[in-house]
Amino acid sequence: MDNSHHTSQNVIAMSEYQPESGYAAIAQIEAYWEALRGSRMVPKRSEIDPRGIEGALENAFIVERVAAGIARLRIAGSHLNDLMGMEVRGMPLTALFAPPARQEVSKTIEEVFQAPGTATFKLTAPAAEGRPEGEARMILLPLKSDLGDVSRLLGCLVYRGTIGLAPRRLDVVDRSFTMLLPGGDAQPIRGFEPRPDRADSTGVPGFAAPAPEFERRGTGNRDTDGGGRPGKRPPYLRLVKSDD
Repeated sequence: MDNSHHTSQNVIAMSEYQPESGYAAIAQIEAYWEALRGSRMVPKRSEIDPRGIEGALENAFIVERVAAGIARLRIAGSHLNDLMGMEVRGMPLTALFAPPARQEVSKTIEEVFQAPGTATFKLTAPAAEGRPEGEARMILLPLKSDLGDVSRLLGCLVYRGTIGLAPRRLDVVDRSFTMLLPGGDAQPIRGFEPRPDRADSTGVPGFAAPAPEFERRGTGNRDTDGGGRPGKRPPYLRLVKSDD
């Protein structure tokens, strides 16, 4: 067999992606994403082949950024539909979470897009009538669109436990964020405005433009001449005296 078309990306070192018990799908998605990106910062959305993550398809999803902190599900596996008890395509990813957790999830989504970086969540679903307690894990991995901006995410969500009555909404127990190393070819989102809580208001040298110097002019009709020396400003009106 001719293996000349094979590249190093076809071989994945799974030793670096040892899954927690019951979360093998997340490890498979992460390993596939790492193999796709290779030496680049972020792989392209068009490179995702469902056959490469066949064992994790029911847990996988792809979201698209539609506004700051808002990402809608474009592709979602059946596991997410089971959790919500309905078709989740077109819904914001935050719909899977309880209201108190949505702000943190939204903030993390935007960080993954903008850094770019990767995020992992440790989640829980509290017990209620007809809803046994459960736990879950989720991972978010950035993707580039065909335009070159990071506006897609490949994700994986695994819920452990009996789902019970749907919908089951999740709370965030813990999350971790990893910024990808600079030097890749990823581009920031067009038209992004930093959140006020991330703006630099301390005037750190090297990040803020120096304030323009204010030159105080003299009083009256005093001004400076072309060499920067004090001089007289010519009057607006001039008296012309005639002996006629």
